[in-house]
Amino acid sequence: MCRTIGELDAAVSDCRACPRLVAWREQVAQEKRAAFRDETYWGRPVPGFGPDDARLLIVGLAPAAHGGNRTGRMFTGDRSGDVLYAAMYAVGLANQPTAVHRGDGLQLLGARVTAPVHCAPPDNKPLPEERDRCRHWLETELDLLAPTVRAIVVLGGFGWQALLPVLDGAGWEIPRPRPKFGHGVQITLPPKGSDRAPMQVFGCYHVSQRNTSTGLLTDAMLESVLTQAKSAAGISGAW
Repeated sequence: MCRTIGELDAAVSDCRACPRLVAWREQVAQEKRAAFRDETYWGRPVPGFGPDDARLLIVGLAPAAHGGNRTGRMFTGDRSGDVLYAAMYAVGLANQPTAVHRGDGLQLLGARVTAPVHCAPPDNKPLPEERDRCRHWLETELDLLAPTVRAIVVLGGFGWQALLPVLDGAGWEIPRPRPKFGHGVQITLPPKGSDRAPMQVFGCYHVSQRNTSTGLLTDAMLESVLTQAKSAAGISGAW
């Protein structure tokens, strides 16, 4: 049982529960991309990133093969991370707009970034059983963050579908029928018990290169959702 976020991150990093994902992440770490051939890849599950008293949680899909799987930090070293952290910096949730490697000095203000699947999947598509096997990590993360977290931004439909059952298991009421994903969707989830506070959940298109290059998700759209979520989470000020 993980008693702290630090213990959780260490346990996540050692997970080998999904044979297909273990094989893929390690294969990628050995074969590498030509541009990174001189680097040592992380090649393990990627834990969440951010303070252990975060008021805002940002939930993606899974680490990228040559991003998080290479650098060992969520949304670090790839185009999706470039977009996300630049937007977080713009709205005062990060101390710098870039995320290159784990030692680059990036810090988040009141926010933590995580995913429902912690290993890079082939074709960026985790299997349902892999998502479900990884679910307990996110439930534990939410339980540990429960004293402070007040808002969640979900990037993409996969994350939305994965997160709602997790929130149900972690102590929040999910409406019936379940709310559908959409960019700009906002729902308030009441707590099941007195040890939970209401949770504000925001939907946002994923920061994938396809979405950002086609204009489906613009910088302004992303910054708008993050600004609303920051306010809902009660985060004031900026770096």
